[in-house]
Amino acid sequence: MADETPQDEPHVTAREGSEAHATEAPAGESAPKLSGKQERARRDHLAASQRPSRTPQERDAERREKRAKKAVARSRRREQEKAKRDAARGDSPARTGTPPAPPKNTTPQVRTGTVVSAKPDKTITVRIDIARRHRKYEKIVRSTTRLHAHDETNDAGEGDIVRVSESRPLSRNKRWKLEEVLERAK
Repeated sequence: MADETPQDEPHVTAREGSEAHATEAPAGESAPKLSGKQERARRDHLAASQRPSRTPQERDAERREKRAKKAVARSRRREQEKAKRDAARGDSPARTGTPPAPPKNTTPQVRTGTVVSAKPDKTITVRIDIARRHRKYEKIVRSTTRLHAHDETNDAGEGDIVRVSESRPLSRNKRWKLEEVLERAK
């Protein structure tokens, strides 16, 4: 019976056979040289294939643990790089960051206009009339702007001519405050 395979040879699975070919070289040839990265990958693959099966929860916990370790390593590395940069620049390690900007020494804008409405409490609506000469055509161009101003004492009434100045935002639309009433309505 020439068709039969000899029984004295051990049975080799496809995986074991491929591992055997990867690690052993044929007679007369040297083993293929693997780089360090390839060798580590091969060892990790071998270790993973021999591990018992795990539940998804165990795999997730292991993954989270690896990620936490990597995060700690990243933080440590970034701190080292930061210290190295600071040393190269000559800065102190306890640097506080960007210094605060100096305060601006600007005077608030002042406008003169007519009170259009004084109905809301402590608020007036002022109409600012502007007449300018057009740069190119030299025609007088008139425009109006309406703004809300804070009137703490409800002093101004409709028709009064008032002076308002710029202030910090007091509400959604109020960014001006009443300075003085220049002329009362008749």
